[in-house]
Amino acid sequence: MNIHEYQAKDILSSYGVGIQHGILANSPEEAVEAAKKLQEETGTGWWVVKAQVHAGGRGKGGGIKLAKSLDEVRSLSDQIIGMNLVTKQTGEQGKDVHMVLICEDVYYPGENKPEEYYMSVLLDRASGRNIIMYSPEGGMDIEEVAESSPEKIFKEEIDPSVGLQGFQARRIAFNLGLSGQAFKQMVKFTDALYKAYEGSDASMFEINPVLKTSDDKILAVDAKVNLDDNALFRHPDLAAMRDTREEDPTEVEAGKFHLNYVKLDGNVGCMVNGAGLAMATMDIIKLSGGEPANFLDVGGTADAARVEQAFRIILKDDNVKAILVNIFGGIVRCDRVAQGIVDAYKNMGSIQVPIIVRLQGTNAEEAKKIIDESGLKVFSAILLEEAAQKVSEVLA
Repeated sequence: MNIHEYQAKDILSSYGVGIQHGILANSPEEAVEAAKKLQEETGTGWWVVKAQVHAGGRGKGGGIKLAKSLDEVRSLSDQIIGMNLVTKQTGEQGKDVHMVLICEDVYYPGENKPEEYYMSVLLDRASGRNIIMYSPEGGMDIEEVAESSPEKIFKEEIDPSVGLQGFQARRIAFNLGLSGQAFKQMVKFTDALYKAYEGSDASMFEINPVLKTSDDKILAVDAKVNLDDNALFRHPDLAAMRDTREEDPTEVEAGKFHLNYVKLDGNVGCMVNGAGLAMATMDIIKLSGGEPANFLDVGGTADAARVEQAFRIILKDDNVKAILVNIFGGIVRCDRVAQGIVDAYKNMGSIQVPIIVRLQGTNAEEAKKIIDESGLKVFSAILLEEAAQKVSEVLA
């Protein structure tokens, strides 16, 4: 589950990570009040107005602006709230901005020049261990740094039996070229960041940039956090941070019925039980000349009500020209799924796109009989190759 920057910073701050302070605003009027409050609390005279959406590259898309007066805070907030923000991560459709974070200016002049770094904590699936990935080249696309200057990307692997060790945090500060007070602050920052990552059951923390201020403080200026969905039952406070406005409406609706659905760009809808079978089904669709329109896993309880909801969700996509149902009957009986398909078809009235049904496993023969005798425009198949051939025929 993705969360907003302001929510990520709240988590970081609760674990003692230094952050750039900010106040959320839902309107230009709230933004001005937030700026005044920040001025009282921090003494800042300039403010940063940040669009709150689940996407990176906000600055390049015009979603982050510097305000040098309260009038500018109002005008910039008015421009950003309600805009459709387009970045590399949003795609051409962009994301609508509903709120902004008014932040203190932390790039103030001083004895030393502010410096930006990159730091993230995530799981390295190759080693099965958490790593801290960091670079002295922060404040820019880390992918470009990795491609052009891979020697500037460092990794610190964490032994799960002992956690992050002091010498590792010190090595990170050393590799970033820090010394003195900044060195000590970075060690403290890194230790707190890793505790926040583990304590919140996150799958990724990305801080870009980590800022060394002109007076050697270490702060998270931005924060991108992804929380592990499977661990949210342990964190009801974090689960409450979900903002469904940032998600695909169809995927949100599917989740209400415990359907695992991801929309794709193809023309053949898929209804499958099991992620592995779903991947194989999408492959066979491509081999038959089609393109999968979605990933949809109905799970092990594919009763009539659930099958009907799955059909309704698939058919919300106008690009769907055919639907392939591919169910392996293990826990769930194939005849039960077949009857669910027939009932759903009748309940929904006329379905204009052809449906190919492949049921294998427990009571597969009985299931095929139910489909064949239903009198509906549903084509049954036994072999996956046969199902693919029928997909090819109906698309021709």
